[in-house]
Amino acid sequence: MIIAQTATLSIDGDLLMKIPLNRQGVNSEAFKIILKKLQKIKKVDPILKYVYTMTQTDKPGVLQFIVDADTDMDESKDGEIVSFPGDKYDASRFSEMMKAFDGPAADKKMGTDEWGVLLSGYAPIYDSKGKAVAIIGVDINADDVYAVQKGFHQREIVILILGIILSLIVGTLFSNTIMQRIKKLAEGTQRIREGDFKHQVRVGGRDEISELAHDFNIMAKSLFLSNKKTHKYFYRAMQSLIRVLEAKDAYTAGHSDRVAEYAEKIALKMELPEAEVDLIKDSSRLHDIGKLGIQKTILNKKDRLTDEEWNVIREHPVLGEEILKPVVFDKQMLAVVRYHHERYDGTGYPDKLKGDEINRLASIISVADAYDAMTSDRAYRKGLNKKEALVELEKGKGKQFDPKVSDIFIQLLREEDIQTK
Repeated sequence: MIIAQTATLSIDGDLLMKIPLNRQGVNSEAFKIILKKLQKIKKVDPILKYVYTMTQTDKPGVLQFIVDADTDMDESKDGEIVSFPGDKYDASRFSEMMKAFDGPAADKKMGTDEWGVLLSGYAPIYDSKGKAVAIIGVDINADDVYAVQKGFHQREIVILILGIILSLIVGTLFSNTIMQRIKKLAEGTQRIREGDFKHQVRVGGRDEISELAHDFNIMAKSLFLSNKKTHKYFYRAMQSLIRVLEAKDAYTAGHSDRVAEYAEKIALKMELPEAEVDLIKDSSRLHDIGKLGIQKTILNKKDRLTDEEWNVIREHPVLGEEILKPVVFDKQMLAVVRYHHERYDGTGYPDKLKGDEINRLASIISVADAYDAMTSDRAYRKGLNKKEALVELEKGKGKQFDPKVSDIFIQLLREEDIQTK
């Protein structure tokens, strides 16, 4: 039974059923392929007398041959009986043979037919849809069975122990392989959840797990294209809002683009992932979007602002978050808009966060935003030059700005990688 069951692994059920069930079937390409496989099985284990495949007929208890490993023999050679595709066989005498379509089976005792006294084992052959379309049979001659039984008792303990060890080894290896591939899928799911829609899972093989990985990659690609399209629409809408803001606040015109340029260079110098660099560019352009909710008279006031007016201005990070919440699902972007005026020492607004409590991207935009504000002309003051602004950045390090971020920005400015407006 084990031999038959193992043999089925090399037989393609779909190919087998393409063989015409008549004498001319031996000339088909499918027949020749299956025949070679059966002959190979027979050659590997000399104890096998016959190896063959059979399928059902429309008559109960009657099967028909498809391929017999001995079919290419001369019919008269050694008095052997040769079976051809479509030859009928009365299987009603062998109940285990009929059961083989439901699962592996073996004769419980020797059986006698026109081929002699034999002990047979059978196993189902499945097509690509999982249906048992045929069976494979292997026969052992009675004399060979007795010889095997005679030597069996001397070896059964050794074989049993080796079998257990082999099962444990194979089981462990198989389990580890499966778990590694499933782990790759799980990691891929996490990457997608984090927004990395370009990620593709690499899982080899041709089983259900590899098919699942293939479907996963198709899904990820669809999400990537969909996200790209959505991002394009979103960006256009946000650009329109930014233009409205620039028309409302003369200072804002060009400010957001410059902050985006500075922040991008800082992020690249910090070697942040590509996705975060893209995010910081988009977030920079939107960081002051909350000023849409601030009165134009306050935004464009030529004199210094009163304390009351400054309190109104300080509301713009929260207003910006509220404006974007209905259309932005990226928590990082919302965090940048809300926290870009937080200070490293905890005296910023709106939530008085400090140190590592502040979102990393918000810390980057904070220093870029402050630098552009320092070097830009306002109605009530002239902007600082680059040298003066560098002094202010040094003063603010560890107080207003994250020291690591400000050090990188100062380095970029000194290397002339960033040009002041």
